[in-house]
Amino acid sequence: MVNLLSADDLKAKGIRLSKSQRNVLIKQGSFPPPIKIGGRLVAWSEPEIEAWLRARMAERDGAAR
Repeated sequence: MVNLLSADDLKAKGIRLSKSQRNVLIKQGSFPPPIKIGGRLVAWSEPEIEAWLRARMAERDGAAR
């Protein structure tokens, strides 16, 4: 089973993007799309968010060289 993260969970992980910033990045393919849970409730796959964070760190580390 995949662990799901709410918007508050994203903030707790240090991802402090506004909803509109997230939506822009999702449309650009630069942020994992949410999973629609029901109604207006969405969540993100924790493994996808973790992979996204690792990619950001790899970009940072590659740019520093």
